[in-house]
Order: sequence, then C-alpha cells, then structure tokens
Amino acid sequence: GHKIVPSSPIVVKNDPTLLFTNAGMNQFKDIFLGNQPAEATRVADTQKCLRVSGKHNDLEEVGVDTYHHTMFEMLGNWSFGDYFKKEAIAWSWELLTRVYGINPDNLYVTVFEGDASEGLAFDQESYDNWLMHISADKIIRGNKKDNFWEMGDTGPCGPSTEIHVDLRSPEEKIKVNGAELVNQDHPQVIEIWNNVFIEFSRQASGNLVPLPQKHVDTGMGFERLVRVLQGKSSNYDTDIFQGIIQQISSDTGIPYGHDEMTDIAMRVMADHLRAICFCIADGQMPSNIGAGYVIRRILRRAIRYGYTHLGIKTPYLYKLVPSLANQFKGVFDEIENQKEFIAATIESEEKGFLRTLQLGISRFEDETRDEKAMVSGKLAFELFDTFGFPKDLTNLMAAERGLKVDMEEFDKLLAEQKSKSKSAGVSSQGDWVIIAEREAPTEFVGYDVLTAPAQLLRYRRVEKKGTEQYQIVLDKTPFYAESGGQVGDVGHLKFAGRQLSIVDTIKENNLILHVAVEEPSAGDTLVLAEVDKSRRQAIAANHSATHLMHSALKNVLGGHVQQKGSLVGPDYLRFDFSHPAKLTPAELDEVEDIVRAQIRRNVALQEQRELDLVTAISQGATALFGEKYGSKVRVISFDPEFSMELCGGTHAASTGTIGNFLIQSETGVSAGVRRITALTGAMADQAQRTQRNQLNQIGALLKNPKDIVMAIADTISRAKQAEHAAEKLRMEKVRRKAEELMNEKQEIGGIETLVAHVPIDDEEEGKALAFHLRKTMPAVLVAIGGVVSADKAFIWIVVPAEISKM
Repeated sequence: GHKIVPSSPIVVKNDPTLLFTNAGMNQFKDIFLGNQPAEATRVADTQKCLRVSGKHNDLEEVGVDTYHHTMFEMLGNWSFGDYFKKEAIAWSWELLTRVYGINPDNLYVTVFEGDASEGLAFDQESYDNWLMHISADKIIRGNKKDNFWEMGDTGPCGPSTEIHVDLRSPEEKIKVNGAELVNQDHPQVIEIWNNVFIEFSRQASGNLVPLPQKHVDTGMGFERLVRVLQGKSSNYDTDIFQGIIQQISSDTGIPYGHDEMTDIAMRVMADHLRAICFCIADGQMPSNIGAGYVIRRILRRAIRYGYTHLGIKTPYLYKLVPSLANQFKGVFDEIENQKEFIAATIESEEKGFLRTLQLGISRFEDETRDEKAMVSGKLAFELFDTFGFPKDLTNLMAAERGLKVDMEEFDKLLAEQKSKSKSAGVSSQGDWVIIAEREAPTEFVGYDVLTAPAQLLRYRRVEKKGTEQYQIVLDKTPFYAESGGQVGDVGHLKFAGRQLSIVDTIKENNLILHVAVEEPSAGDTLVLAEVDKSRRQAIAANHSATHLMHSALKNVLGGHVQQKGSLVGPDYLRFDFSHPAKLTPAELDEVEDIVRAQIRRNVALQEQRELDLVTAISQGATALFGEKYGSKVRVISFDPEFSMELCGGTHAASTGTIGNFLIQSETGVSAGVRRITALTGAMADQAQRTQRNQLNQIGALLKNPKDIVMAIADTISRAKQAEHAAEKLRMEKVRRKAEELMNEKQEIGGIETLVAHVPIDDEEEGKALAFHLRKTMPAVLVAIGGVVSADKAFIWIVVPAEISKM
C-alpha cells in the first residue's frame, strides 16, 4: 500500500539548516513537523543523498574504508501517522531474510537504551517486537549517539533500531562474536538498515517536544545492500562502482587490487564523480561559497588523488561522465540529459585546479628545501587557504621528505578563520511563540489578491549579524515567499491600532515566513496582510520576461539551452543558462527582438493550477533540473507554441503589461554557463533615455558630427598620436637625466650605488628613470626618490641580481 515517489534534488532549497539532502527524510520534514499534510500515509522511494559536511561528515573515510560514500542512495519506506514499530520491524526482517535471502544468523539488531539526561526511557516496545524474530543475545542496547537519530541541531528526531550484518569469514566469526563488533567501525560488520521512529522535534532551546503524530523513517543504503547481495567484501567491488574503476585502471595502465594507495585513489575518483555530477545536474555549480564550495572541495580531492597516486597530470575526470550517465540511464536521467554540460563544467574546474596544484607544490618545495624536521602550520594553512590543498595532501608531501607538519599551529589558524567567518554571519533563532494552533500549511492567495485578512498563528525571534528580526506565520497570505529565483514580497501587516512592516518573505521548507523588524504583541491575532502592489507588479513583469527570454534563447541558440539559475526582482532580471560560447551582438539583438515581438502581441497569461505533473510534461511544459515538483503543478504559458513552463512564481496578466525589454549585459559565469541581465518596463525606458542623453552629450562635445562613431574613432586616434609624441619627449627627458645621474654613482659597503633625489612631473616618469638606469647600469644598486605633489612622494629601488643573491 505504499505510494512510490521520486527522489528530491540532492541540493536543498528553502531550508537554512541544510546545504544538501543528507537523509531520505529531508523532503518529508514538513510532514513530520505538521506544517504540511501527507499526500499518502505510506510512501516508498530511493533518495539521492550527500554527506560531506556538518553533523554527518564522512568525507575523510570515503575511499579509504569499504563502505563510506559522499553521494549514496537511501532506500526508504515511510509511515506518516500510520503503522509504527511493530509493522516496521516485522517487514524489515521479512524483506531482508525471506525476500532477499540474507542468512538470519549473520544479522544483529540494536535498540535505544534510553538517556536519563533527556528523560528518555529504554525502547522496550522495539525490544519486545524484536524478540518475536531474533534471539535476545543478538539484540544490543545502543546509546544516544548510535540509536537516537537527529537530522540536525533542530527538527524531527527519535529513537532508532538498526540491523547490522556480519560479512566475516566463518573462521573469523568463531574467534570473535559478531555482537562485540556492532557499531565498532569494523569494515565487515556494518549497518544495513535503520528504522527511525520519529516522535519528537528538537527545539532551538534543546528541549524535545512530542510531535502531533508518530512516524516511521526507514533508511537502507542501496550500495551496502548490493554489496551484501553480491557477496562482496567492499561496496566498491560491486557493479555499482566497478565499471568506473575499471575504466580508470584501463586508462592509467594501473591495475586495481594490487596496491592500497592506487586502489584508494580509484575509489575516491569513482565515488566523488557521482557526487559532483548529481550536484551539477541539480543546479549546484562549483564555487567558493556554501554548497558550491563543498562540491569544489570534493572535486579537488578527486583530482588530487589522481594527480598524486595515479600520475594524472591533465584533466581526466570529465571523460568519465558519459560512462556514469549511461549507468544511471532510466534511473536518474538527469546525468544523461546534461552530460555535455556536466563534463564541460568538470573539465574547466580540473584545468584551474591542476594549475593551482602545480603552483602549490612549487611553493611547498621552495619553503621546505632546507627544512630538516617540521613544516610550519602557517605554510600548511597557506596551502589550504590559498591553493586549496587538503591538509592530508600537505601531510603526504611532508612525509615523503621525512618531515612532520605542525598541525597544532594549522588547527589554530583554521579555528581563527572559522571564528571570523562565523562571527560575520552568526545567526540564532528562538523557539516559536504559539498564538493559535493549526495543522494545515499557510494558504497562499497571492496569485489572485494582494490584500487578505488573516490570523497570526505563531512567530519567533531571529538574530543575524547583530540584527533582530521576527519571522511570522499566518493561516493565509498574499505575500509570495522567495523561491524559484523570485525575491520575496514586502508590505505591511495591519493589526488593530498598529501595523508591522514586512521587509521580506522567505520560505523554510514549505513554511511561509513574513520577516518583520518589530515583534508582534499578545493582542495581535487578526490581521490584514497587504503586499506592496507596485513592487509586486514590477517583479511579475520581470518574471514573465524571463520566461519569454528563455524561449527566445532556445529559438536563437538551440534546444541545448537550459536554465541554470535566475534572479527576479523589482528592478531587473538575471538569467543563467547553458551555452558554450559568448553570444554575438547579432544573437543578442535577435533575442531582444523576439521578446519585444511577444510583448507587442500582448499575449494573455494562461495559467493552469493543480495540473497533474505527468500531464503537464506531456503537454510540453518545461521543467527545470534540480527542482522538486509535487504530483500537482502549476503551468504558466504565454502562447503554448512559444512559452510554457512549470512555475510557482507571480506573472503579468499579459505580455503587453511588461512594456519594454532591454538586455543590459551578457557575461560568462562558469564553464558552459552564460548570464544575461535585462530590464523591463519603466526601468528599461529609463535606461534607454539615459543612453540617448549620453549619446547627445557626446555628439555635442564633438560638434554634432554626421557620423558620431567615425568622429570618436578619429578623436581616439589623434589622442593616441599625442600620447605617443608625449612619451617620446618623456623618454628623451629620462635619457638625458639618466646620463647626468650616471656620474653620481659611488661605492657604499663594497657595492656600487647610485642615490639621487630628482624633480619629476609624475610617478610614471620616476619609474621610467629607474628602469632606464637598471638597463644602462645592470650591476649598480639604484635608489631614486622624488616628489610628485605636495602630499605625494615616491621612491624606486633597483637591486641588481648579483646583490639580491647575497
């Protein structure tokens, strides 16, 4: 009776507590919290997950051991207020032993022993249910660390019961009882299944609050399950990874299974390739901040292992993308559909880091050439911070020279950097102040009205960078929360006798939060919510223009164009899209002309709400990779033959209300990604007026010539000629001055030296004089000083190469 649902994107949107989906339950978080009703009470799925940062940090183990991964699939079955411990335990045992045929003698289970400090009792119910399937000597009591699952610092949580499998040989099993090795990080005694019984919500204060309903969160690692069923001693020996590993082995000429370090390198590359590709496919590009930095770090770790242990000195990982795409075809088609773009992105990153890697290694060699014992933590941190070297790479290079790294100093410098970063963006939030109870989510009415009566349900205080704000939840709202690239609405909440200014509207999971700078009072319950109308209209025009431009780009450049990001605000729009080359002026003109033609046609908005997803896609609606769509979607169309997209944003009633469209700039963002910034309506009119006025002013300065372009070109040519003549005079002056100074050199401390104070017209003249003297007197130390103006002086010192080596 379970409904099969698709995986949500691996990159998390609208949840400030997570960068990536790190567990199967992430997409159901709002259901557990009571913010959203469940479409079905029983659900099953396979979820793309990534664990590399924060509480669940497995990165350093990946590739070194046999069972940790960055990207993995979490198989799950879910109960939302339906079945609970008895059924979940019975079904998991039945599936593993009777359906998959795993020997029950090799299985052990754990149950939560309780925690007095939290007021949590021993999980007697789970224990009693397990006794119906397995002997008591195979039921192990686990502590809070192992058997109380929490998604993060706050949020849904509860006790868990795990199933572990012993994959050791019969001889090893005789020597040590498997029960003693459960949760002891033994590579052949591993967790395969986890039933989490979600009963509580962890508050910001640390308190545990019972949830309105009890739920079951089942997680089973697909990679570990395949290992067990295929009888392998390592996840990496299964057919999930061996295809990529054997390709690396063939390409490098290095056999797999003969050397520990080269094996680790191949495993790291095979694992990390999956994480990188799925994240890029879901819209997360490598960068220097946030989720993008994590992806770049994973990519660089893979490059470094290939460089150091497999001798791969040129971009290589990108060549593996087609193989990975083929492997997941029919399962997760996003890799196949974007393989050229993903490969181009990875290749660009590889080229950049390989150059940096060479520079960093040279820096390390220069600084440690005469070192006999210790590499400074300062150097290790510089390599980490400036060159992107993981600390284990510096340790490895040091060990090759018989050196150690001062990790105490490194850790101190890293902690100082993290402290500065944290203080720059520090934030905290209080617990919810409940005004009225309501289980249903906030009803959004902003597609139809900009003013609506509502009831205040709850609010909480939030502090970020020293600024105090309040996040307010209403039972219904016309305020659009920031999502899908569109900025949040602003406006007012009008209570009896006063009003609160709303400075932003954001979405946390599916919870709409109205951000105010003042705190609601106890009597603030009924409210009139009013959106800033003119601002919303400007945003709607820009959003509709974004759709029109997306279609125009496909028409002009080809069907490969896919949206890679956007920002829709009241003043301008920004659109990122996949395309390998800079657009020509003619292409930009054509895109602009197509959009303006649609504006002149005044095409009416066609909106379909609550349309079945499959039906929408079959009708030709464009869906964006990396977005999570429910079974029911909203389709926005301006002439189905021209533009039809799945979209939750607000739009103009017709294209004519957009008024005008003007492309301001077109630039590159990263490999294979371009960015267009454009204006609409009054902002576009104003920009064109400014351009016209500037052109008129230029014409007036040039005496209003018939051909202003030719006049400007002529003016520039004459200016260059004048500059060239002036430069000749300057160099002649410098030459004469240098001849005068050559007679003033003297010997100081055994070094032939020239020291002079000279009058000059500008700093460039002083620089030219110093370099001229270096050329004419290469063995003389030259020091030239002068005054440019009353408040600016300069000094140039030229040190001969022979002296600099002394």
